[in-house]
Amino acid sequence: MKITTIISYSLVIIGALVWLLVGLFDFNLVAFVFGTGASAMFSRIIYSLVGIAGLWLIFYWVVYNPFRHLN
Repeated sequence: MKITTIISYSLVIIGALVWLLVGLFDFNLVAFVFGTGASAMFSRIIYSLVGIAGLWLIFYWVVYNPFRHLN
């Protein structure tokens, strides 16, 4: 489970940086690297992996709440 969480954190950080580029410069790095149009399937896979990683981190936070001991 630790490796899954590490991979998820990495993907979510990469996704956040991609959204930063979209927000600041209107530049979609995923579409630039993996293409648009007919080859958009690879971009959709990347977006899906980042979304699944985000869901995993929400699940991880609910189950293993790191702030539970502060109460």
